[in-house]
Amino acid sequence: MKIFYEDSMPYAEHFFSPLGDIQSFSSQTITPDDLMDVDVFLVRSTTKVTEQLLSKARKLKFVATATAGSDHIDKPMLEKRSIPWGSAAGCNAIAVAEYVLSCLVNEYADDLTALANKTVGIVGAGHVGTQLDKRLQVLGIKTKLCDPPLQKAGDPRVFCSLEEICQCDIISLHVPFVAEGEDATHHMFDRKRLSELQDQQLLINACRGEVVDNQAAKNLLQEGKKLRLNMDVWENEPGIDFDLVPYCPITTAHIAGHTIEGKARGTYMLYEQLCQRFNLPQKLNFESCLPPADTIEIKDLSQSSKFEQVSAAILSTYNVQQDSESFKQDVKSAADFVYSRKHYAIRREFASVTLKTGNLPISEALYGLGFNTIGE
Repeated sequence: MKIFYEDSMPYAEHFFSPLGDIQSFSSQTITPDDLMDVDVFLVRSTTKVTEQLLSKARKLKFVATATAGSDHIDKPMLEKRSIPWGSAAGCNAIAVAEYVLSCLVNEYADDLTALANKTVGIVGAGHVGTQLDKRLQVLGIKTKLCDPPLQKAGDPRVFCSLEEICQCDIISLHVPFVAEGEDATHHMFDRKRLSELQDQQLLINACRGEVVDNQAAKNLLQEGKKLRLNMDVWENEPGIDFDLVPYCPITTAHIAGHTIEGKARGTYMLYEQLCQRFNLPQKLNFESCLPPADTIEIKDLSQSSKFEQVSAAILSTYNVQQDSESFKQDVKSAADFVYSRKHYAIRREFASVTLKTGNLPISEALYGLGFNTIGE
């Protein structure tokens, strides 16, 4: 079995070499001729799987992406050709949830106690929204969920309307991009909806850039509207509207899901799918590829509030403000955007980190966020 995998896929050789004849490719140079004798084609979002690219792939038995999203795969074409496909949906859900938590403790750094009394409206209650909801509830922060497709499918959780979500103190977006139809998400936050947000409300977009009308947001801000936006994703990536960047307190280059664990999990999920599809023994586990993580000491906080202690734990592991400052300083063009993503210093998820907390009485909350904790 010949396995052709994108060279940006972490730990691919580790997981795929036991399964067959493996070969890497670059998304920038791949051609239809490269796929003539390939059985399995594994990509990331930088490779567009189109009819033209697969025009000579006559032996192809399986296509999969090691990313949560699959917009870059022409699924109707694959189904027409009876080629099964897979994805790593949910692989970066924990990473994105932790990104949002870092945004929150940064945005409310001057008054973390106030964060406890905020309501977070989560739009999209799939993999990411569920992980975020779980963590916010651990901290005692009230949440509301909005997900019409899941609600119609019979999900037993309590959902509310988007209009009700728009009354929340914080709105965090975690929906797929849907161009049209009853549940379209394209420009879900258009000029009208953006203009109705109150000055103190916080809108976080860490899903798809097209969910927020970037042009409308920029125009409103230039007209004096006090929109409070945290943006990890943008319309027209990588050629984004750089004029919008200075108006946003936190801006990053579509890296919310870029943890070592998130990327490795994507590759591992494809390994699992290959083993199941081709009836191969699954000899490797997820942890087999992960490097050891640090032990971080959290100290001098015994007199601090619970939220100050939790904030210190989060920021000691991942401080999104550092990524935002680098983005604003270094990313000025589409080429910069691509470079920034490709060379991102991938961070660790909370679960990989051991916190030395001394006698702090917040171990239960930290454990609920995924941390490992030890005392003195």
